[in-house]
Amino acid sequence: MSSPRDAERGDGRVVGFRLWPPVAVGGPLLVGLLLTGAVGDPVDLGGWRVPAGWALVVAFVVWNGWALALFGRHRTGLLPGQPTSTILAEGPFAVSRNPLYVGLLALHLGVALLAPSAWSLLLLPVAAGLLHWGAIVPEERFLTREFGDEYTSYAARVRRWL
Repeated sequence: MSSPRDAERGDGRVVGFRLWPPVAVGGPLLVGLLLTGAVGDPVDLGGWRVPAGWALVVAFVVWNGWALALFGRHRTGLLPGQPTSTILAEGPFAVSRNPLYVGLLALHLGVALLAPSAWSLLLLPVAAGLLHWGAIVPEERFLTREFGDEYTSYAARVRRWL
């Protein structure tokens, strides 16, 4: 039987997530949407939600597209099971150590506003907590172990979120 610590070790140069990031964000979003469908929302979100929701979806596409392009350009692993070969510190990675996760949370927020689903909005902090526990903590341990001073220096310069 493996321990949670074993899950964080991954395989060599691969991060072992406790929870895959799209599931960490998509799970609470889906629960919120289902609650809205089953019992309705406790508040009306109003008309402002549509332009705000679309702005967040567009921001997600641009932000995450930029980050994904950097993964490709630097030929480093993106998906679970792919090896990590470098610390990215440019573009969105100069602003956030976790730009893809920031983007996923922006997408969660945008979809919740467009749906509309106040329950999904209320569950956004749950998604952030699951990302932190399921992906960020194991990732940071892995990167510290794998890259040492290079990663700790980067982590000291760049915020975890924004």
